[in-house]
Amino acid sequence: MTSNKKKLLDHLQNEVFCRLGCSKTHGVGVFAIRVIKKDINPLMCSLDDKEIKFTKSELKHLPLAVRKQIQRFCFYDLKKTMIPRIGMNAMSMAIYLNHSKKPNLRLNKDGQFQALRVIKKDEELLIDYDDTFGEKHYF
Repeated sequence: MTSNKKKLLDHLQNEVFCRLGCSKTHGVGVFAIRVIKKDINPLMCSLDDKEIKFTKSELKHLPLAVRKQIQRFCFYDLKKTMIPRIGMNAMSMAIYLNHSKKPNLRLNKDGQFQALRVIKKDEELLIDYDDTFGEKHYF
């Protein structure tokens, strides 16, 4: 067996925990396909998930449809927009995490996710946008 096959099998065995599905919280959400233990990162990915910072002026010449896609799926504020280095044709499931004031997942400062408690099979994974992105939600 090649090392690439072994690496992929290990990933499938030990790091695949989630699927996308219809959320009662909001639109599309991320759901556990098996039990996720506390402190596990259920969204481990072999893609380079680093982001590149752009100013609004650097993006203003992109087609309108592409700018809208960036606004829907990328973090942005008044000064910057963060776009995945891998581009917009492949994305992490993390962009589908919905907000809750009672999250079961958090994004650490190192950019890694961490389960705050045991997450049951079929349970939606939720983060607190207020803590993660400095937003204000009252629900």
